[in-house]
Formats: sequence, C-alpha cells, structure tokens
Amino acid sequence: MSTTSAAPRKFTLASRSSQLAQIQTNIVRDALAKLHPDTAFDASFMTTGGDHNQSQALYLLGGKALWTKELEVALLEGSVDMLVHSFKDVPTALPDGCEIAGVMEREDPVDCLVVRQGASWKTLEDLPDGSVVGTSSVRRVAQLKRKFSKLVFKDVRGNLNTRLARLDAPDGPYAAIILAKAGMVRLGWGDRVTSDLGPPTLLHAVSQGALAIEIRSDDEAARALCRSITHWPTEWACRAERACLRVLEGGCSVPVGVHTNIVETQAEGEPHKGRLEIVGCVTSLEGEKHVEHSMEADVHTVEEAEAIGAKLATVLIETGAKAILDDINEDREKKIQQAKANNEQVDA
Repeated sequence: MSTTSAAPRKFTLASRSSQLAQIQTNIVRDALAKLHPDTAFDASFMTTGGDHNQSQALYLLGGKALWTKELEVALLEGSVDMLVHSFKDVPTALPDGCEIAGVMEREDPVDCLVVRQGASWKTLEDLPDGSVVGTSSVRRVAQLKRKFSKLVFKDVRGNLNTRLARLDAPDGPYAAIILAKAGMVRLGWGDRVTSDLGPPTLLHAVSQGALAIEIRSDDEAARALCRSITHWPTEWACRAERACLRVLEGGCSVPVGVHTNIVETQAEGEPHKGRLEIVGCVTSLEGEKHVEHSMEADVHTVEEAEAIGAKLATVLIETGAKAILDDINEDREKKIQQAKANNEQVDA
C-alpha cells in the first residue's frame, strides 16, 4: 500500500511592477526565506491603475486604492498569497477578507530634497525665488508654502526613475524635486539626496518608509510567516498614524502630516511596551491655515497605540482641522467636476 504526501506549499508574493516595488518585494521575500529556509517563496508583479495614469494629479484620482485594487483582486482570488506595499499607499480601510499581517522595520521616513544634477543648491533656502520644485504630494506643498512662499510647486508624476529624468532634463522646468527618502535609499540612489526635509519644516506621510504585507484574513499559515518578520515598534507607530488618518478621513492626497517615535521600555523577557510620541498636522492647500498637536503616552499593545493616534486626530479636529479638511474636500470636488467637463468637451 503506497501513501502520498501533499507537496509543500509555495507562497507567492505580489506587488506593482515598478523597479522600487520589485526591490521592496525582494526585501520581504529574502527576509522570509532567511527565517524559513524550508519554505518556497516566489514573486509576481503587475501593473495597477496608478501606474496606468501618470498624467493627472493624485489629488483628482480617487485615493490610495489606485495602487492596490488590482493586487487585492488577485489576492482574494487566490492567485497570490501576500501583497507587498509601501505602507503609505495602503488605504486605512481594506476590502473584506484582507488584512495587514506584517510590517517590516521602517527606513528613515522623512522626505528629502533632490536638486538638478550639477546644481550647487543644498537646501530649499538656497533656491532662487521663483524656482520650480516638483512634487505630487499636496501634503508637502501645503506645509512648505508656509515657509517657502516664493517657490513655485509643480506636480510631477511617474516612478522615481521618471521623476529624476524630468528633473535632470536640460530643458526641464524643475530646479529640484521632493521625494520620500526611503525609496531613494532602497534603490541605491542615496547619493542623489541633497538634504533631508524633516520636522519642524515638513512632517511626513502616514506610514511613510515602512513596508506592509497584506494577506487573506483566513490564511493562518501566511499570517504566521508575516508575524515572524514583523518589527513591532514600526507596526505600533504606523498603526497609531493610520488610526489618526482614519479618524481624519484623509486620503493619499490630503495634507495630513505626522512624525512618530516609539522607545522600547520593556525589560528582557517582558511583553512589548514603549513610550509613544506622535505629532500630527493638517494644513490648508495654500498653507495659510495649519493645525498641529502632539501626544505622548506609554503603550502596552498595538490597540493602545491606535487609541493614541485616534485621540490625536480628535484634538486636531476640535482645534480647526475639520474646517480645513471640509474646504479641501469641497475644492477637490470642484476640480473633479471641472476635469470631467473638460474631458466631455474633448470628446464632443
């Protein structure tokens, strides 16, 4: 009598097809393979709606699901097992049946300034009045207009390779562009970073610099693998930031900035605990209104960290953020309607 055993399961990780997304997926795959050498992992890459539309400003394109929707369809259909995301691109509300099961240790989450190749400028202060600075983020523009009102901020889309090529083009308009530093570091282009743009000048996007792994909620084996490579201080900090954003109902292009630090306080062998410090801000599109607050607390669970983030959002709302966000949403709706009207005129 012969017996047959089931073949070991192979786990497929998927992400967008950009160079950076592939590098990030390989970082996660390699971390899993190192801890689980007897388990097979492979990778799959696909193009998303955000990759298809490189012309319109993110402000008009409907939020973060632009980057994740097609990937989540593949995940729920079972053709892939894990999705690797830049955590800042993940909506605060996931589709039914999906969850974030793992968070890798965060790279430096700050934004950075990259000047045109050959230019001598080192900081935003060095740029001549009227210089064009490229960024696709209204969060960055809103905050920076407060201090750098004489600079001109212009939308620039595309992957990092494309943005750098547009920056360095001899006939291009840009003196500099602003990018997330983590992406530059992961691509091995840290030498192009001219200077960091951190607090108090610029608070970064929620979950910026962290990699998140999304799975099907009923996949216990995938969850166990993801937990094995999760960096809990990064997870707690990012979940506090995401809880803040969720309460504010902000999306990818809403000017919500954060800065978070968590210091581990547990003794060896004790359960996780830490001292959480979180700063959050909401800024009007032209930078004339700005609400900023900070909170600090001891946290013993990820749920306690999320509660601090949500509490911070409530304070922001009560001290002026709601009026700013209402104005932004009204402005966005007007621009969406105008864009639709323009498209109809072109088609006529």
